[in-house]
Amino acid sequence: MPLRRPFAAFAILGFAAPALAQGGDATCPRDVLVAQSMQRQAIDQLEQADVSDTEKSCRVWRRHVETMRRVAAVYGRCLSGTERTRGLAQVQGSEKEFAVAIRDRCKGL
Repeated sequence: MPLRRPFAAFAILGFAAPALAQGGDATCPRDVLVAQSMQRQAIDQLEQADVSDTEKSCRVWRRHVETMRRVAAVYGRCLSGTERTRGLAQVQGSEKEFAVAIRDRCKGL
């Protein structure tokens, strides 16, 4: 099963300041900006990965899954309403898809 390029379809979320103020604690605005940056970097790394090199792809995919988990934790803690729902769906969907790819293609690597 070829891995589709879901990261190309994921738009980087632009959260409004009011959404940030509603959730979490005083560090949330900064934490969400850092999480968004991490998400962008992870997507860039996926797009630059050499899919013909399985070992390198597996490394990039594992790093992506870990990053999406970290981003989801921030979005879950700091966002609310539609922004939270959309952000979590995006990063958790990506994390799950790449976890399946790792399970299917990265055995022993």
